[in-house]
Amino acid sequence: MNEISIAPKPKTRRPGVPAAEEPMIEIDRLCLSYGDKPALKGISMRIAKNRVTAFIGPSGCGKSSLLRCLNRMNDLIDGVRITGAIRIAGTDIQGPAVDVTHLRKRVGMVFQKSNPFPKSIYDNVAYGPRILGVRSRSEIETQVESSLRSAALWDEVRDRLYESALRLSGGQQQRLCIARALAVEPEVLLMDEPCSALDPIATAKIEELMDELKVRYTIVVVTHNMQQAARASDYTGFLLLGELIEFKDTPALFTTPVDRRTEDYITGRFG
Repeated sequence: MNEISIAPKPKTRRPGVPAAEEPMIEIDRLCLSYGDKPALKGISMRIAKNRVTAFIGPSGCGKSSLLRCLNRMNDLIDGVRITGAIRIAGTDIQGPAVDVTHLRKRVGMVFQKSNPFPKSIYDNVAYGPRILGVRSRSEIETQVESSLRSAALWDEVRDRLYESALRLSGGQQQRLCIARALAVEPEVLLMDEPCSALDPIATAKIEELMDELKVRYTIVVVTHNMQQAARASDYTGFLLLGELIEFKDTPALFTTPVDRRTEDYITGRFG
């Protein structure tokens, strides 16, 4: 059985978002362990609304564990223990009254490997609205088109909506998964290594898409690709062995890191 408890709000200012930026996500002293193995150690940060925030760090540093905390995907893992607090738009997402299904509507997720359903392109995007109770065909059609346009895929598939999604290229499948996540109108979009299996052209399209989508959504992305973080994100956090070592606006982190460990990682001395 998973154990979740809430730590009191710390008085110290959390790193990351300047005072002028409105935070969408606030994390206070978040700790996570799998059984007796700690994965996150006292993470505190503020993630800005309508910005792209990237988490970088070597394999096993806790990036994906942190990302999955933001929509409580870690709840699905036996033996997980979480302490600390996470607030999204001011709401404590770990509170006992939180409807996790509703939370995952507010916080969509795109995974490392594109995972379209073995259904038509149309049915992939329509799946979320139907699950949420939308029955009007015209309303669903509007949401499908809007979501595919938002994912920069509409012009490529508008004449083949009822073909299998599995016939799309890898990059198109990943954009379809983004459209599927957007169809339920989330506030936050989580992306876990969304370009790791894509070629440079498809990767560039996803990065351009992130820049376009942040006008309407708050985006948090995990990436092993430091060049991608430098190109596509507004803020970057560097994690190491479950600790948040440094978190600041992306140009500053890559050009003037304060912590020697950050400098060593981004210059390739380890990782």
